[in-house]
Amino acid sequence: MGVPTLGCTCAVCTSAYTAGSPNRRTRPSILISYNNRNVLIDTGPDFHAQAIREHIHSVDAVLYTHSHADHILGMDDLRPLSFARPEGISLYADDATATVIERIFEYTFRTVDRYPTSARVHINRLSTAIGTEVSLFNATFQRIPVTHGRNTIAGYRFGSAAYLTDMSDIPEKSIPLLQGLDILILDALRREPHPSHSHLAKSIELVNKLAPKRAFFTHISHDLDHESTNAELPANMRLAHDGLKLQFELLTDTQA
Repeated sequence: MGVPTLGCTCAVCTSAYTAGSPNRRTRPSILISYNNRNVLIDTGPDFHAQAIREHIHSVDAVLYTHSHADHILGMDDLRPLSFARPEGISLYADDATATVIERIFEYTFRTVDRYPTSARVHINRLSTAIGTEVSLFNATFQRIPVTHGRNTIAGYRFGSAAYLTDMSDIPEKSIPLLQGLDILILDALRREPHPSHSHLAKSIELVNKLAPKRAFFTHISHDLDHESTNAELPANMRLAHDGLKLQFELLTDTQA
């Protein structure tokens, strides 16, 4: 729901009204920048504000994790970024997610009586088979199945980093795909267990199991205060915050 959460006056939400507070949390999304290319994972309802904050002037492709509102509703804000691209912006999603995006943004994808300034985007449907990969501008993005309550959705690995938002667990079949990581970004909604999201203690256990060099928790509710929670965590684990920038190896020697 974002933090501050509307209608809430808890200490975390109150502190989040202060400009620059790490407790101010827009809906989760990440941007991978390399070789003068920008690849997004998800376009949530805060995408416009995030793009302005980070001075994003171009997007080359978007990968989607799943079809929930907090991950897709900013898609229409790709419009002005797509106008300068005659070929349009490529979107990548599994069939279930693509179907929802096409239904919600029907006016964008219709072929008859299409509005002339609709976003110039096209959806590429990804297989849900284990190990599915997408090659984008000489980098490989591997789809990682994760459990999100009753659903199986997509996380992504790219080089030595992986992004697993909105997950309550990691299937055993995905564990081999997450070895040798420098950076792991994963869900940690709150302290108490939740039916469709990992909670803090479980996320710590998953980090210990996968043993990345660094881990950052995302999709954080107002249950977790940034500074006091970080003080409890092991040295290689931290809460992510809006605007966080990380460097890691993305391209192999043969891809560079």
